[in-house]
Amino acid sequence: MKILLVEDEPKVASFLHKGLTEQSHSVDTAADGLTGMRLALGNSYDLIILDNLLPGLSGLEVCRQVRAQNSKVPILMLTALGETDDKIRGLDAGADDYLVKPFAFQELLARIRALSRRRHESPSTEAVLQLADLTLDPSRKLVQRAGQPIQLTAREFALLEYLLRNQGRVVSRVDILEHVWETSFDTGSNVIDVYINFLRKKIDKDFTPRLIHTLVGMGYVMREEA
Repeated sequence: MKILLVEDEPKVASFLHKGLTEQSHSVDTAADGLTGMRLALGNSYDLIILDNLLPGLSGLEVCRQVRAQNSKVPILMLTALGETDDKIRGLDAGADDYLVKPFAFQELLARIRALSRRRHESPSTEAVLQLADLTLDPSRKLVQRAGQPIQLTAREFALLEYLLRNQGRVVSRVDILEHVWETSFDTGSNVIDVYINFLRKKIDKDFTPRLIHTLVGMGYVMREEA
């Protein structure tokens, strides 16, 4: 993979660059937000690893600027902030995943592998998934509702695809974590609720009927309202 690493702590950047290079990845580095944004917008990457607290321009702002270009590149945010609100701000800015420092390098590699699998699933003759006027094309990574294109991050796309493949069936938070995140996660976290809300804002808020439904204490289901 071609990876952009934006990290201002020299020791952390050196450690991650060395480790990722040893895993046969090609790694570009930036030590501040402005340089990171310039590289992200001027080059094609398979993954961006982005620290939250950066000089010049925050990681959140870099993330927003990259997403404003309708970029679908997966973004993994690193943060020393462990509060839920800080994590939500990172996800809301367009990040696909996050890790709280300090973290084990093997966990970082697991997150990278999960994001890579989503990005490099082989295009095939998979049928377009549809519910009401919502369509998702797994091969071309396109989502539309009532003929209008919907821009999703890689993680949002994966979540919507999983829900559509299981439409009419209630899926629990554990189901979603196992099939969409594909890695260990704090089951007490509200990250699933956060991403469900992201999807609702994009595919339900301005359309009828509502398609994503919550069953309290059970999970979520995609279906047309009766």
